[in-house]
Amino acid sequence: MYVRHNRPRRPRNPERTREHLLQAAFREVYRYGFQSAGIDTILAAANATKGALYYHFESKEALGYAIIEEVVAEMTRDRWLRPLERSKGKDPIDALIGIVQAIPHRPKDVKGGCPLVNLAQEMSQLDEQFRKRLESIFHAWQEGIAMTLRRGQAQGTVRRDLVPEETASFLIALVEGYEVLAKNAQDAKAWDMGIRNIVGWLRSLHANRKRPDGEETRVTTPIGNANQPTSVLATKDIPVPER
Repeated sequence: MYVRHNRPRRPRNPERTREHLLQAAFREVYRYGFQSAGIDTILAAANATKGALYYHFESKEALGYAIIEEVVAEMTRDRWLRPLERSKGKDPIDALIGIVQAIPHRPKDVKGGCPLVNLAQEMSQLDEQFRKRLESIFHAWQEGIAMTLRRGQAQGTVRRDLVPEETASFLIALVEGYEVLAKNAQDAKAWDMGIRNIVGWLRSLHANRKRPDGEETRVTTPIGNANQPTSVLATKDIPVPER
């Protein structure tokens, strides 16, 4: 006589299901944008049912909000805020340079662009809840950089004539602007050029260093084409937001 033994069912793990849905949704939104993201495609990628989706997220919009708060915001924390926090005691400008140089710029990164900017461009004018959540990421990012610059000013390693909040905002604009240019060109060389220019500008934020004779000096190595007129991206000794 044969006795049939039923295999024990794998216990349900709601948190794992939710995470799979969230990551699948992020990938779909990153490829096609929020409005064009297909629910059925997300469910297939996550191996989940529609019931499971709406158990965890009451609507497609709620899923989008979770993508911003739990995936996109976390990317900003991982790439910028946590490295800046760990850099305490080090030269703040060197820390910022290291972060900029570490930004991924593989072909697939250039093709897709920055998830934060993609969503800001697509959804800010369409959904106020999207806009507010994206704005909070930009604010946290700006404040993290500004705090680092303030620390450098207190240490005497960052120029005291800078307004940290405005300088931080300008850095974010440079980074995101070059990412958009690289995405439009579909060419990593555009981002490589951006890195060189951003790094050159960051170096200009170092406090003046005194020579042995007591005179202050600042290096003004040209960035890019030496025949360009002096501008924000033409030299390292450039105008920055001042008090």
